[in-house]
Amino acid sequence: MLLLPTSRLIPRTLIRSFATSTPRSDFHFDTHHFVQRLEREGLNRAQAEGIMTAMAERHYTQQVDFAQIKSELQLMEKNDLAMIKAENDRLVADIEKLKQRLREEITRTQAGVRLDLNLEKGRMREESSHQELKIKEVDTRIEQEIANLRTAIQASKVSSTLCLPYIT
Repeated sequence: MLLLPTSRLIPRTLIRSFATSTPRSDFHFDTHHFVQRLEREGLNRAQAEGIMTAMAERHYTQQVDFAQIKSELQLMEKNDLAMIKAENDRLVADIEKLKQRLREEITRTQAGVRLDLNLEKGRMREESSHQELKIKEVDTRIEQEIANLRTAIQASKVSSTLCLPYIT
């Protein structure tokens, strides 16, 4: 039995061409003619038939070996194809998992950015409210100062009008 240790020893191109080739059944070897030729060359009938029998056995053994090699190569090719398909399926599954993780990470990042934006908006609203309160306080103080100045001016006018008849 002829076993090949690995498919790496035989190039893929040879395996594929061998697996797709058709067996040649159009060649016929005339054993009787060959035995007669050996007898003409000086061998007796028993020797010629012995050589012919040995060659026929060798030819049969080679055919069996080739058929065995062919089936082993086909089996290895099927196994390789199954392994490649399994690896491809595993890689597709891994890619899908990575896509899902990426989607989840994008969703988490977007949620974080939205939260940060909302917190910043809230902080800005609070700061804006605080600034508006300060502006209102300053406005109120300015209006009080203006009112105080008006009162002081009115008081000055009144006191000057009261003092004016005594001055003239």
